[in-house]
Amino acid sequence: MTRLEKQMAFLEEVDKIKLIGRQNYLADGSRKENDAEHSWHLALMTLLLSEYANEEIDVLKTMSMVLIHDIVEIDAGDTYAYDYEGQKTQHEREEAAADRIFNILPEDQANKLRALWDEFESGETPEARFAAAVDRVQPAMLNSSSGGISWREHGVTYSNIVRRNGKTQLGSQALWDYAKEHFIDANVENGLLIDDRRKEEK
Repeated sequence: MTRLEKQMAFLEEVDKIKLIGRQNYLADGSRKENDAEHSWHLALMTLLLSEYANEEIDVLKTMSMVLIHDIVEIDAGDTYAYDYEGQKTQHEREEAAADRIFNILPEDQANKLRALWDEFESGETPEARFAAAVDRVQPAMLNSSSGGISWREHGVTYSNIVRRNGKTQLGSQALWDYAKEHFIDANVENGLLIDDRRKEEK
């Protein structure tokens, strides 16, 4: 295959990300979002909210990271944030998917995208930490906007969300503070999110 043929084959293959459903609903609650919509939303959030990163970040690199981080779910499937059983095999499934999917590309681009994916997974750079922050804030925002439909379907509690978002502030303290006040605490108060704060405090 020529270089262009490999690139086109990759682009055709990753069109499948549009078929991967997530548990979060759109803001209007009409249906659940898919991985492609999620990735686009994170890229736009990165473009608009990068000024709130704790450290200066390479915005294009971070946008690239969030655009490709869920491609592996074409093979591995979406593992829900609170599916603790599924999380036991998540890394292994996603590693195998990354090996297959990125290697459809020409070697130089395969290596570049795989390095970005690995960087996101490791969470050790300012870009990876900010990417992880928006990846956690976005579902909370959609759940808040949609009336907590997904939270209620899965019995999600305050402590579940705080635990899930434990590292959000490493990428952006400002986004974590905003999300906690407007998307988490506010929805405990209005009854959309199960209040187990006493358990969390213990």
